[in-house]
Amino acid sequence: MTQPSSSLHAAPAATGTLRIKLAIVLTYMLFGALLNSVGAVNLLVVQTLGVARQDAALLDAWKDLPIALTSFLVASLLPRLGLKRSMLLALAAVGAACLAMPVLSAFWAIKLLFATLGAGFALVKVSAYSMIGLVTRDRAGHARFTNLLEGLFMVGVLSGYLLFSQAAHAEGRHWFDVYPLLAALSGAAFVLLLLSPLDEGPIRSPGTTVAQDLLAMAPLLRLALVVVFLLSAFLYVLVEQGISTWLPSFNKEVLHLPTAMSVGLAVIMPASTALGRLTSAAVIGRLGWFAVVIACLAGIAALILVALPLAGHAQALGSDAGWLNAPATAYLLPATGLLLAPIYPAINSAMLSALPQRQHAAMTGLIVVFSALGGTLGSFITGRLFVAFDGTTAFALLLVPVAVLAVSLTRLRRQLAP
Repeated sequence: MTQPSSSLHAAPAATGTLRIKLAIVLTYMLFGALLNSVGAVNLLVVQTLGVARQDAALLDAWKDLPIALTSFLVASLLPRLGLKRSMLLALAAVGAACLAMPVLSAFWAIKLLFATLGAGFALVKVSAYSMIGLVTRDRAGHARFTNLLEGLFMVGVLSGYLLFSQAAHAEGRHWFDVYPLLAALSGAAFVLLLLSPLDEGPIRSPGTTVAQDLLAMAPLLRLALVVVFLLSAFLYVLVEQGISTWLPSFNKEVLHLPTAMSVGLAVIMPASTALGRLTSAAVIGRLGWFAVVIACLAGIAALILVALPLAGHAQALGSDAGWLNAPATAYLLPATGLLLAPIYPAINSAMLSALPQRQHAAMTGLIVVFSALGGTLGSFITGRLFVAFDGTTAFALLLVPVAVLAVSLTRLRRQLAP
């Protein structure tokens, strides 16, 4: 296994580094706001467009399957195509799709938007993760910026929740009017990225053919370490998306809260996740990533086991509904975000830092593919359980992948180099 210190590229000058980091962060935050609006949009399309619950449950697939497909097909080619160019293409496509939303205002248009978001995010995430090694100097710097990037991604998610929470107060289809603002942010990110310098030379592999680049993921899949890691990433996203996507619906249907309040309270999860990711780097540096993530998984299980029995006693609040008299479960479940926060960036950084820079795009492509599949499956299963049983049962059964994830991470720790 290549030593971690040799896999990272010496960072460019401070000014150039700052500008490209800012461009990466802004782009990542924008996609965070849009991709994770699916929970609020699930609820809004059912109420304002008359879409059936089981059809709304497929919105996650409309974004996650294009993420997986695009990552699988082009991730290894991005160094050849250009990381910056790929990210610009994603921003342009998503900006155009957002501009069209208020005009189209239909469920098929929402599915098309999420498909565009999915394909665009595959380009953005592979590019962003591959760029991290170009703008950091060592393993510690890689871990810090990965945590910062994922933390600010969750700030973007929180901002999206707040936007759609406000939009939920509007009557009829006026919530579509939030999309032009997001299109403007996409344009701003596009301009900033266009003007940001980036030396992509170290990630290119001169002498390789397109066919060889396309097959770059295959050798990684033969490594037992990589297989265990990908299972861990898959399970993490399954749990995270299962909770976050259906939290507004849980608030509405199980806790009997008003629609706007159901969406509004769900912002606690991305807020707590952002806080956890922005502050976890120091804790991981002191205790080590494995001790932190196992403690977090135990805490998640405890929160679920405490919150769900309390949900059974929730009463409809009627006109007196407010944040101060909301059921305790409305705060306990989204608090899982604080404990979920350190897991994903910690295991991603540990894995990427153990590989040479030229394999980062292929490895990130695999991460994106398996994360997208985990997100789709988590949301789909949870949604089906909502329909077949109830929200309490759906969330309780997420304890199964939490337990399997703990076992998978234990094996990953044994296989990763110290």
